[in-house]
Amino acid sequence: MVDSGTEKVVGRAERTRRAVLDAALSLFAERGYAGTTIPDVMAKANVGAGSLYRLFPSKEALANEVFREAKRRLLARLFAPGTRKAPPREIFETLWWRLVGFAREDALAFRFLELQDHLAYLDGESRQLDVTALSPLYLGFLRLQELKVIRDDMRPDVILAIIWGALVSLIKNERLGYVRVDDAALKAACDALYRGLAAPSAASPR
Repeated sequence: MVDSGTEKVVGRAERTRRAVLDAALSLFAERGYAGTTIPDVMAKANVGAGSLYRLFPSKEALANEVFREAKRRLLARLFAPGTRKAPPREIFETLWWRLVGFAREDALAFRFLELQDHLAYLDGESRQLDVTALSPLYLGFLRLQELKVIRDDMRPDVILAIIWGALVSLIKNERLGYVRVDDAALKAACDALYRGLAAPSAASPR
């Protein structure tokens, strides 16, 4: 049986960890890695140096944990069940709207992941996650190319970069007030991407 005092200590530690991670995500998303200091995080999370450093020994360690947590949330959204047996266009649209949902509902994580340059501080575990996390999409595009569903004159990683880049640009320009991005605009963008990437025989609208 777990002692109630131990439960309180564990609960307090987890609350502190959550406060630090949430504060760091908010600051990293707004200011970037270089523009955020540990004292900034301490102030926003309302924790002392000792409490923070017991959890994360450096800013790099903290940023890597924020990165991995945000990336896992993205993957959980993107690869949720429901597309395996659907037609290719429906799969494409489902993945697009799942990514849109992540960008809308977990805006800080999306902004941190997609609008910042992380390479300077990522450790081996984070780099591996970054490289392998989207491999199901890469393999999926490769398979669709083999089936002549999408065009085969571009590498799958280029196709993925085009899709990712389109949404990142839309969300960024919406945030800056340059464009109005409603569901109709997002649907039109999805349709345009599909038509541009689909093989001629698969590009016609449903």
